[in-house]
Amino acid sequence: MTTKVLLVGHGSRIAAGNAEIEKFTKIWQDRNPTWKIELCFIEFAPITLDMGLANATHGADRVIVVPLILNAAGHVKMEIPHHIEKARKQHPNVEFIYARRLSANDKMLAILKRNLRKTMLQMDAPDPKTTGVVLLGRGSSDRVANGENAKLSRYLFEESQHELVDPAFTGISFPRLEMAVQRQIKLGMMQIAVLPYYLFSGTLMERIKKQVARLQSQYPRISFSLAENFGFESEIYELLDERVLEAMAKDYDNDTEAHYKLHGEHYKHHHHDHGDDHAHDHDHNHPQEEAVT
Repeated sequence: MTTKVLLVGHGSRIAAGNAEIEKFTKIWQDRNPTWKIELCFIEFAPITLDMGLANATHGADRVIVVPLILNAAGHVKMEIPHHIEKARKQHPNVEFIYARRLSANDKMLAILKRNLRKTMLQMDAPDPKTTGVVLLGRGSSDRVANGENAKLSRYLFEESQHELVDPAFTGISFPRLEMAVQRQIKLGMMQIAVLPYYLFSGTLMERIKKQVARLQSQYPRISFSLAENFGFESEIYELLDERVLEAMAKDYDNDTEAHYKLHGEHYKHHHHDHGDDHAHDHDHNHPQEEAVT
C-alpha cells in the first residue's frame, strides 16, 4: 500500500508566513525520508485544501490528512472533514484517514516553559513572583478551543513560580490582552511576559507585536517582554510523527469527523471567505465578531 501524508496549514496573507510552513514541511520530510509528505493550505495560498487532497491521491492508496493547527475549532472540527468527505466521493479507491490535531499536552507545555525562560532572561531574570504571564491564543467561539488555552495556562502555573498565569485571546473570545495586562498590573505585577500560542508568523503575530509596544508606552513603569511563536520546535515535529503513526495504525479515536457529520450541513450552508489569516473562527452565531478588534 502506498501512503501519502498531507499536511494542512492555515495559510497567511503574509508570504513569509506561508514560506515558514513550506520550510517546516521540508524539514519534517527530511526527518522522515521514507514518508511522502505534501503540503496544502486552508486559505491565502495557491495550493488549497481541495487541490492538496486531489494531488495527494496521485499514486497513493491511502492519504493521511494531518492538521497543522493548534485549536480545536471550526477548521479542524468541520472545514477539513467537509473537504475530506468530498475527496472520498471523488476518489472512492483511495482511503482518507484524518489524523488527530496537535492539542494541549506536555510537549506544548515544554515549549511554553522554554519560551518563558527565554523571555524572563530578556528581562534580566526578574522575580517570578512579581512577573505576570499572559498566554495569548487566537480565540474562538468554540469553548473547547478556548479551554485548551486555559488548560495550558494552568499547567504553566503549576510548574512555575509565577503568581499569575492568565489566558487571553486576540479575537472572538475574552479576555483580550489589554484586559489581562490591566488585571495583572492591578494585582501588583512589575513585569509581564506575553507568550503567543501560535505556530507561525502572520498578520496576527505582527499585530501582537504592535499591541505589546503600545502597552509598554501606556505603562512605562512595567517591563514587557514578548516571546516568539512556536515555529520549528522539535516537540511539534515529534507530535506530528506520533499523529501519523497513530493514523497508520488506526490506533486512536478521532471525534472530528463525527462532529462534522453532526454539524456539517450548517458548515456547508454558511461557509464564507475570511478577512484575515488566523483572525477568525467559523462563528456563525456571532458574525459581528468575525473580524478581530
